[in-house]
Amino acid sequence: MDQTEQSQLKGPIAEPLLSERDLRDIERAQPQGLTSKQIVDLFESRGARLSEATFRKYVQLGLLPRSRRVGRKGKHQGSCGMYPPQTVRRINAIKRLMASSYTIEDIQRSFLRFQNEIETVEAGIRELFTGFEQELEAPHFDRERKRTLARELDDARRTAGDLVRQIASLERQIARPPQKAAAWSGGPEGAAGESW
Repeated sequence: MDQTEQSQLKGPIAEPLLSERDLRDIERAQPQGLTSKQIVDLFESRGARLSEATFRKYVQLGLLPRSRRVGRKGKHQGSCGMYPPQTVRRINAIKRLMASSYTIEDIQRSFLRFQNEIETVEAGIRELFTGFEQELEAPHFDRERKRTLARELDDARRTAGDLVRQIASLERQIARPPQKAAAWSGGPEGAAGESW
């Protein structure tokens, strides 16, 4: 066995993490969200350990957002819990931090302190702009009024994006002391670059 193989055996075995590209692809492909089973299967299919029990524990600790109930199509099909697609990004960040020797308590206390609130603001703004765009398609607006309102909507969207990025920056500075921030390499990408 050569020296490289020996050092790999001695050090902690890093779990495979999703790349930024993987995360973006998942968020684009599943904008309505994923079930807990889909999320667990997604990580396990890439060789990362994640059980349903661990997933539920992360939700209970506030590390992950709670699901929202969504009705299934068809008579008497009931509903299922859907988690926002950013949940996958959050689990990936938790795994990265745990691989850097942070405890769940460290992560809960410092790194994800305000994430649920920031993500709620982002989702609310996104929903608001979607509603505005739908209303703008109404026939009672003439062409010139639609054009004017569309420009104002674009300006407001940019301002909202700037505000969320500023809030995310404040969160990083307040909730992540400098020594811990150095280990944080996978923050809330939605907050940093979301476009509504």
